[in-house]
Amino acid sequence: MAEKQEEPSNAQNGEPDNTEEGEGKKKKVKREDLPPFEIVTGERLPAIFFNFQFRNVEYSSGRNKTFLCYVVETQGKEPATSRGYLEDEHAAAHAEMAFFNSILPTCQAGARHDVTWYVSSSPCVTCAQRICEALRKNKGLRLTIMVGRLFMWEEPEMQAALRSMKEAGCKLRIMKPQDFEYVWKNFVEQEEGEEAKSFVPWEDIQENFQYYEEKLAEILH
Repeated sequence: MAEKQEEPSNAQNGEPDNTEEGEGKKKKVKREDLPPFEIVTGERLPAIFFNFQFRNVEYSSGRNKTFLCYVVETQGKEPATSRGYLEDEHAAAHAEMAFFNSILPTCQAGARHDVTWYVSSSPCVTCAQRICEALRKNKGLRLTIMVGRLFMWEEPEMQAALRSMKEAGCKLRIMKPQDFEYVWKNFVEQEEGEEAKSFVPWEDIQENFQYYEEKLAEILH
């Protein structure tokens, strides 16, 4: 059940693939060419992106973008909590890198930062290396990564990268149904003028969580 990359469809730009079973019929949205290396930031992401990109499915089916929702709790002279999300718009620009380059530097220097990520899929090898470097350099940084899917987990290099993050002090977890609901409530846009919609779990959400949780445990132990 390793997550496999397929040829991107209209999901390439964060849009749901109309051909995916169980997704239902969606209105087609015009695709736009996106400039390379662009990172989108904000406080809440569109519901249509969440429902497609965060889905903990077996196959990626064009899910070639990373959506990263973050919470930073700063403990120091001026305690503070900040949150938002990052979305990479090109395969060469990774949201994990953007967090360390753009978000973390704005936090209080010298303070302790408890950071939680809710990510659509686990980091690639390169991002895993950057995470390890950041944790080793910044002793005040505590990082927990909640992932919806494991990215290419059958690859030995990827398994080694996941283990290296654990050894560096990163807490890796698979998102439970309750975690998806948390992201829905705290990071997903609601239509203006409408009552907040409840999170609707998709089919096999619990089964897929259990599968990925078992695989992660096997890799890390």
